[in-house]
Amino acid sequence: MKTIFAIDSGPEHSAFVIYKGGEILDSGYVPNDEMRQILIGREYDVCALEMIASYGMAVGKSVFETCLWIGRFIEVSHAPSMKLYRKDIKMSLCGSMRAKDGNVRQALVDLLGGQGTKKNKGPTYGISSHKWAALAVAVYAANQLNIKN
Repeated sequence: MKTIFAIDSGPEHSAFVIYKGGEILDSGYVPNDEMRQILIGREYDVCALEMIASYGMAVGKSVFETCLWIGRFIEVSHAPSMKLYRKDIKMSLCGSMRAKDGNVRQALVDLLGGQGTKKNKGPTYGISSHKWAALAVAVYAANQLNIKN
């Protein structure tokens, strides 16, 4: 069973999920310099990153900064990397490229289970905000690698 280190990159901070066999082993939302250190220090079999795609719209500085960080993450990864596109992730999980973040989140809850409570933690306990996008990357990468979720 392969361990997937999935990243939703941002211009200053990025979210990650470490995923294996349908289980979230760890997750976080950290500054990008710290993400590089985590990538260097952890054991994993695949590094899956959400890749930037052009849809014909003008983009700003933050998009270019994110692109640079994606390259820096790939550079320090000691495992093969997968560059995955949001449109493909949404199609796989929701069946539509028009799916919004809430739809993706619900598809992940339907697939893996809910968050539960502090006393009775569910499979997606601790996942919030950008970590949902990283989890979507992990699940899609597992599907692409034909790994059981």
